Amino acid sequence: MHIFHSIADLRSYLRLQRQQGKTVGFVPTMGALHEGHLSLIEASKAQNDLSVCSIFVNPIQFNNPDDLARYPRTLDSDCAMLAPAGCDAVFAPSAEEMYGKATASDAYAKPILKFDFGTLEHVMEGQFRPGHFNGVGIVVSKLFNIVQPDRTYFGQKDLQQVAVVRQMMIDLGFQIELHPCPTLREPDGLAMSSRNRNLTVEERAIAPHIFKGLSLAKSLLLSGRPPAEVKREITAHFEQQPAFRLEYFEIVDAHSLQTIEAMADAGQTALCIAAHLGKVRLIDNVVF
Repeated sequence: MHIFHSIADLRSYLRLQRQQGKTVGFVPTMGALHEGHLSLIEASKAQNDLSVCSIFVNPIQFNNPDDLARYPRTLDSDCAMLAPAGCDAVFAPSAEEMYGKATASDAYAKPILKFDFGTLEHVMEGQFRPGHFNGVGIVVSKLFNIVQPDRTYFGQKDLQQVAVVRQMMIDLGFQIELHPCPTLREPDGLAMSSRNRNLTVEERAIAPHIFKGLSLAKSLLLSGRPPAEVKREITAHFEQQPAFRLEYFEIVDAHSLQTIEAMADAGQTALCIAAHLGKVRLIDNVVF
């Protein structure tokens, strides 16, 4: 497995691979990898000759400096997981490598370009994390231009991110296949996430209440209860769990991400949640 820190070196390597007719799959990550990430590598390996994984904690998608500071940086252990999983190349750039050298005291140059994803951006994550999806759009478009993959793989746990990336790819004409992959869960239902490692032992024990809330909501909807009533019940469910601070629970169309008043077509109803548990913010969703 090759590890690259510079854009020029990665591009040179990929150029030689393409000259041999190899197809490229790409898995963008922020590191602190877990089995969910490895499942994306497995999906890439099944469809491509070469699989590339980026590891980059993107500073411009964090609107909370404390959240950025707490985000785990585990490059050595990440690479130790990726090599046996069959990853062919890791791209682990610095912020300066990705955005250029700053002229002031900052560690990197702040991008001037702004993305506006309209209604996709201003609900749920976008409502509570202003500027987040602008940062996602900029870094993913830069990574796509650097790697120029044939296919790219994202986890469905970040449903809104998948929707934003899909729209960006359509609007900017990226000729890349987007493959959303199912959320992987721990045996107790907790969605695998890099942030889970920041939970205390006590918090980890009760974290599965998030998935229990989603499962309850799904059951209520399938029994015929209207979305507005289900939303009230799930809000009350978390009010009975004082360790959690519910940020949002929404019942939306899985593609438009807009609130729905009745269940959508099969496979198009999404239950999306964000909640704080201690110092950790957890998100999850169920699509059915």
